[in-house]
Amino acid sequence: MEPKREIVSPTDLTKWEKSQAYSDYLGFILTLNDAVKGKSMTGDFHVSEASKNLVAMLETMDSWIGEIPATDQPQRFGNKAFRTWCSKLEENADSLIQALLPDKFKGASIELAAYLKDGFGNKTRIDYGTGHEACFATLLCCLFKLRVLDQSDYVAVVFKVFHRYLDLMRRLQQTYRMEPAGSQGVWGLDDFQFLPFIWGSSQLIGHPVLDPHHLTCEKSVKEHQLDFMFLDCISFINEMKTGPFAEHSNTLWGISSVRTWDKVNSGLIKMYKAEVLSKFPVIQHFVFGTLMSIQEAEKFKKPL
Repeated sequence: MEPKREIVSPTDLTKWEKSQAYSDYLGFILTLNDAVKGKSMTGDFHVSEASKNLVAMLETMDSWIGEIPATDQPQRFGNKAFRTWCSKLEENADSLIQALLPDKFKGASIELAAYLKDGFGNKTRIDYGTGHEACFATLLCCLFKLRVLDQSDYVAVVFKVFHRYLDLMRRLQQTYRMEPAGSQGVWGLDDFQFLPFIWGSSQLIGHPVLDPHHLTCEKSVKEHQLDFMFLDCISFINEMKTGPFAEHSNTLWGISSVRTWDKVNSGLIKMYKAEVLSKFPVIQHFVFGTLMSIQEAEKFKKPL
């Protein structure tokens, strides 16, 4: 079915938090969190054809940036050429999704294409934030529900697929000078992303050398950014921002004083639930269909 919005007022957040979609989405994020615990991005892991197909799809979308250069315009943010890029995504979303699906699931493209189109930013506002990131993660979750991806893909989906998505998003942000959607400025975790910090902190759990305080050490970050997603994100922030780290990334600086990566990871999961999944401005744009259902999850249903 054509997925549609269901969260139209702040009072609907309870419906969302008790929904099957919320349960499935959060369960998916936590499953991947466990799958990458203690693992390096440069280590050995299984990469299926389905994962390779997803990476190829993202590379195709990346190639469009070269075809659609930023326009020469005076404003500092929001280059209008991004709207052309989004239009190209809208035109091609169904065929991109169809290429990922076996014949018996081709009909699911009507739902999956909606999450693909919403996963790269807002065409009108030329901005991007954690809600768009969640839409792309929802697309991946749906592919697991359809068994296009399976348990053996958990690590590759984070290290190959999501990491390629991150690279594409960074290029889009820089090329079209996208604004952060709903940014909390220096008091937010990051201007654009959240999930790579959750999964990236899980990777570092039990690391023999790297502690949370190393994230403010540029030498350690440079040495290990190819191995660990968290440090890769810190490296990108260091490239993009000037001035003392404690000033431009106060929340991350605060995290550097936490004793263990275990605590960082569990704290970030709590923060994600509170600051992303329970915020009406983020969730109001989410759409629901048969794969991600607004129906109440079984665990909340009272026996008759």
